[in-house]
Order: sequence, then C-alpha cells, then structure tokens
Amino acid sequence: MNIHLGLTPLVSLIAGILILVAPRLLNFIVAIYLIVIGLIGLFGAGNAHL
Repeated sequence: MNIHLGLTPLVSLIAGILILVAPRLLNFIVAIYLIVIGLIGLFGAGNAHL
C-alpha cells in the first residue's frame, strides 16, 4: 500500500486548522503560508511523495 501525499495540500490543511484555532493570527499564518508555498514552487518540492 503506497500513500502519496503532496506537500502543498498538507501545508494548506495545517494553515486552515491554525486559522480556525487562532483567528487572531490570521495575517501571520497567511504570510507564512504564502512564503512556504512560494518556496515549494521555487525549489520544486511539490512533487515529493511520502
């Protein structure tokens, strides 16, 4: 059984959960999310499979 898990959906899920748990940190979480997604796009780690 192989599990293929993309990195960007995982980051999105974590960011969404953090926004639900701590809505006051919305700007901070969105900024980190955009930086992480940008780095994943630049370095091509979006195709990493676990």
